[in-house]
Formats: sequence, structure tokens, C-alpha cells
Amino acid sequence: MINLYSWSTPNGQKASIMLEELGLDYCVTAINIGKGEQHHPEYRRISPNGKIPVITDQELQDESGEPVRIFESGNILIYLAEKSGRLLPSRWEERAEVLAWLFFQIGHLGPMVGQWHWFDDSAPAESELAIKRYREETLHLLEVLNGRLGEAPYLGGAEYSIADIANFTWAKAAVEQMKDEEPDAIAALEPLRDWLKRVGARPAVQRGLNVPSEEQKQRAAEAERIPGPAGGGTVLP
Repeated sequence: MINLYSWSTPNGQKASIMLEELGLDYCVTAINIGKGEQHHPEYRRISPNGKIPVITDQELQDESGEPVRIFESGNILIYLAEKSGRLLPSRWEERAEVLAWLFFQIGHLGPMVGQWHWFDDSAPAESELAIKRYREETLHLLEVLNGRLGEAPYLGGAEYSIADIANFTWAKAAVEQMKDEEPDAIAALEPLRDWLKRVGARPAVQRGLNVPSEEQKQRAAEAERIPGPAGGGTVLP
């Protein structure tokens, strides 16, 4: 049994989509990042940076008999792919291409979309320079994805892989936010939009996007606020 600690964000959805694609047995603990639950000392023991998602695998235990933690979303995707033997090619040429696009999301798409979203929607003071910079860089990255998807049906090549799972959730969020601000630019990204439609139609993807469930999120919303940056306090060790 795998335990998934997550919330309904693009990074969290990467892990839940992967678990659904593989059909692995897992249970979910909703970590309400809006209330600072990611800063709880117990959670920080499995997620040192206080981020979601994290998984623990009952089949993989440390010397003390505790389930081993796997944190960082890209690491989770690789771990689950190798555990199952699926969605990550074994041939080095194909594997290198899949991992390149996985790290493209981790190092570029995710951070840029995240910064754009924060400065555009959540920053306490408006910064047009920051909004413009991150919006333009996000559009550039979407264009890079579009170029690749004009060459191949999936980011890794002919087959669906962890590269598609990783980039789908972030590209989906970016396109949804961008389409009202840059409608002509988004309309021109036909291969990307086709890919989003095909990946988004997969039953496992649809199920993964709804993790945690509304009931789980409601229970998390009723919990007390945890001290930490999200709760107005300090980072816990």
C-alpha cells in the first residue's frame, strides 16, 4: 500500500495521476497547504522542505521498519515508474528524452507558471514587471512544448510517459490562465492544445485530477491552522 500526502495543485496532481495510471493501491491524506499543514513537524519528517506531494511505500522500509519516504514530485514519478516497469522507457535513447522533458517541467515550466500565478493573483503588492516577465516566459515555454508536440504525439516520442504526466498539469493550468490574456497566442498552439485534450481525456488523468476528493478537502479545511509561512508563523524544523 502506498500513502499519498497531497493537495489539489499541479504538483500534487502529478502523483495522483501517476498512481491512477498504474492502478496501484494507495490511500490519501489531504495536506491543506492554505492552512499551513505542510509545516506540521510530523509532516516535515517526511517532507523536509514542507512541500506536497510525498509518498510512503509500505513495501519499502528502512532499517527501523518504517516505510521509506519519497519526496519531490519528479522523484515520485521516477520511483513509481521503476517500481511498476511502466511509463519510463528502458532503452537509453528513449529514456533520456523522457527524462529531459520531465526535468524541463521541474526546472522551467513549473517554477515559471508558479511565479506568474503568484504575482498575478496572490502577491500582497502588484508588480507589473514581475507579472509581465513570468507571463512571457510561461508563453515561451508553452511554445517550446508546442514545437515538440508538432514533431511527436507525446513529449517522449511515440508513447505516453511520465514526461506527459508531469507537464500536463502545469501546461493545463497555464493555458487556462493564459487563454483570456493571450487568446491569439494560445489559439496558435494547436499541437499543444490537441495534446492537452488527448491526455486530459484519459480516465486515469480525470480521476487523478480529483485527488484529494472534495470530502477529504472539506475535512482538511475544518482542521486548525498550523503555524508556518502559510499560517503567518515561522518555519518549523
